[in-house]
Amino acid sequence: MTTSTFSSDTCSDATAAVVSGPAGDIRQRLWKLSRVEVRAVAIITSAEILRLEAIRVAAVDELALQPDEQVLCYRGVGRWLVANTMLQNAAGNRIAALGKALRAFPEITAQFDAGDLSFEHAALIVAFCESPPKGMPENALPHCLKTLLAAASGVEATTTKLRYAIAFLERIFESEDIPPAEDTDRNELRIAPTLNGRVVIKGDFDALTGEMLLSALSGLSMPRPATDGTPDQRSAAKRTADALTELIRRYLDNAATGVDGGQRPHLNVHIAAKDLAEHRECATKATSGDTDPVLDYDDLDVGHMPWLGPLSISRTQMLACDCILSMVLLDGNGAPLDVSPTKRLVTAAQRTALIARDKGCAFPTCDAVPAWCDAHHIKPWSNGGPTVMDNLTLLCRHHHTLMHRKTGFVGRWEIKMGDDHKPWFIPPPSIDPKQRPRRTTLRS
Repeated sequence: MTTSTFSSDTCSDATAAVVSGPAGDIRQRLWKLSRVEVRAVAIITSAEILRLEAIRVAAVDELALQPDEQVLCYRGVGRWLVANTMLQNAAGNRIAALGKALRAFPEITAQFDAGDLSFEHAALIVAFCESPPKGMPENALPHCLKTLLAAASGVEATTTKLRYAIAFLERIFESEDIPPAEDTDRNELRIAPTLNGRVVIKGDFDALTGEMLLSALSGLSMPRPATDGTPDQRSAAKRTADALTELIRRYLDNAATGVDGGQRPHLNVHIAAKDLAEHRECATKATSGDTDPVLDYDDLDVGHMPWLGPLSISRTQMLACDCILSMVLLDGNGAPLDVSPTKRLVTAAQRTALIARDKGCAFPTCDAVPAWCDAHHIKPWSNGGPTVMDNLTLLCRHHHTLMHRKTGFVGRWEIKMGDDHKPWFIPPPSIDPKQRPRRTTLRS
């Protein structure tokens, strides 16, 4: 199982007592621990949740295979679980469905039971294995499964990375099936009035529609300080609701739009020109025999959307038939070349190039999308730092503030541009005594 390691001092008796004890007075007990111990509690508890989730799925599936009188009273073991817990129907049915599906895939089951695979990632991998691309030969499935399990393993695993791996495999075998994320026939929107005169909205949309909606709402849902400088007190959900109201009002007025990250909101899809120009003979790379597929996450021949991630090559090519194409020149490492270094503020072309390279906040572990990011000079402009790609990176407002040394922060992060012309972050000794360079892996 992949988790962060702690010294014997970190996993103290007090830490163990908190993790294994009751939650009734948990806040008072946590207050007495050191910050290192509290971090240990959070990580150990998260690993324990994964372990317990695996036990619950296995127990529910055992009841599905051999139900007793109590379980038989319900329409399925998922409904029985809901009736005896605080879960909702959808969650109970998903647990029962995953348990049943795992019976056919012992490799997925083993990694899930070991606590090295989350519930959501196990469900994604099972869905791929149950309905593989039509062009994929049967002998390729074990190798594809190995690739997906590797992409979903460990603390750095993300749903975006796993979806990229799935999109890559679908691209290799040139499936003609519409990926679920792009199937517009599944789109639903329910708008229903409530008894108290309000309206409830519930929807399920394809990734492309979702990307357009998120892009349109982004600039309108930003926090807005009051005139006296007081921070915006609205929750994220309230700001999104207000943004939707404003979007509808503008459309009804004149279909006017706001500004998002310095540009009018529109759909952005990034893809290499060679992939857009023609279909590559990916079948020649199909996995067979003893060769495992090797994923180069920096050169996947699939489209990339800033908000929702991968988009199939076929849908990307369809969009290119009716769009404005912007060219970003890249070097051999896929890093954009410099444009206009003589001004302090980045140009629209430079921001486009930064988005193509960083795809959002470049700080390790951050998943902020480009619309929430500022262009940061690694060497300050005031100290002679030029406005060139090798001196620029995208940072969200939180990490931008952190790089300028947030008050109370011990030590200081540094950024150095690597030989690959991409930003690498060096943590302070208080976080990593060896100060090993890091870069984000969430969108890699």
